[in-house]
Amino acid sequence: MNHSILKQVIFDQHEVIQNAEIIDRDYFFEKNLNYILVGLRRAGKSTLLYRIVKDLMKEGCSWSQIIYINFEDDRLLGFTKEDFNDIVETAHELSDTREIYYFFDEIQIIEGWEHFARRMADQKNHVHITGSNAKMLSSEMASTLGGRYIPKLIMPFSFSEVLDYNNVAHNEAAMLTTSKSAKIRKACQKYISDGGLPETFKLSNKREYIKSVYEKVLLGDIVEREKVNNKMALRLMIKKIAETVKNEVSFNTLAGNVKAAGVKTSTDSIIEYASYAENAYLLFRTRNYVSKFAEKEGTPRFYFFDNGILSLFLVDKQSSLLENTVAIHLRRKYGEDIYYYKSNKTGIDIDFYLPENKTAIQVAYALGEAEEREVRSLLSFAGKTNEQHRLILVTYEEEKTIEKDGYTIEVIPLHKFLLN
Repeated sequence: MNHSILKQVIFDQHEVIQNAEIIDRDYFFEKNLNYILVGLRRAGKSTLLYRIVKDLMKEGCSWSQIIYINFEDDRLLGFTKEDFNDIVETAHELSDTREIYYFFDEIQIIEGWEHFARRMADQKNHVHITGSNAKMLSSEMASTLGGRYIPKLIMPFSFSEVLDYNNVAHNEAAMLTTSKSAKIRKACQKYISDGGLPETFKLSNKREYIKSVYEKVLLGDIVEREKVNNKMALRLMIKKIAETVKNEVSFNTLAGNVKAAGVKTSTDSIIEYASYAENAYLLFRTRNYVSKFAEKEGTPRFYFFDNGILSLFLVDKQSSLLENTVAIHLRRKYGEDIYYYKSNKTGIDIDFYLPENKTAIQVAYALGEAEEREVRSLLSFAGKTNEQHRLILVTYEEEKTIEKDGYTIEVIPLHKFLLN
């Protein structure tokens, strides 16, 4: 690889970082560890690397020690794993110090990257990596990397990060102050529909930007990367999944829905496409805690990593957006250890079950006629499990405590649930 081109890429990136707006986020990085940041495209991974770079500058580092390569730069077209060592050589041409800090953005584009990353870590280099594909965290990849990197899932803004960005106080005093509480509720309403992609908060036309991100994920991170030929089947599958948020759906049903729209596909293809969408951090799934393994995998409930993207497919489906918001919050907080709990035998149907935290959560946009049904589900669950569980009913804005049959159900408005 031409070293002059690499230097140009590095110097241009320095200028980008110098001019970047750095947003404080709820992520912490140990100084002497190497990290792999993964997550949905445009969720803020690169900006977190910029923050690390600027922190190094505050500690006295010089720009000659910062080697930042974005592998989506068009000047690096044709870059292969054989060219990686040119980056190291170029770095030592630029810096006369042993302490060089390497930042590799979207490195998964280069086949075989993991072997270079392992070598760099083995040689005690400081390295941070980003990528937008979950395969970077696969067991096979982890084995190759040998535990040299700490993985972090970077998600779009949480609700508290949205409030911080907009300078909206959300401490206990603010929650109890009428005017400040109203600002929190208004922000929550927009968060449900617009989602948390960081760039959207600078834009007036959020929908067009969100649509462009979705198209980039669909065409770049899924179709191009996974070599999907039947793009229409993939598009329809994602649309059908959006329409099923809140409900379990079998892959046979999804395939049938796509074929009913006049597009040829198969159940096996749909299973593959869903895994591609998960690898690109477009979707995640919850499984039925009480099902056998085959049923767990065959009838998941899907959710979107960002409400703004889900909103592209829905019209006046506030209940779906509300539940997806709850799902995102739980995914952020508890990782993959979230389930739904549905038993045809007992009639129990719980939206979210956290076994480690012994918590059952139902979601209802408003109580009214839904109250009896949701309360009955929680009480049935509590009565048929032997352990004490926390019972929560999340609504859009209602709040109260329900005492019944010796159990306590906390009815919590969404904005308070997200800030808990």
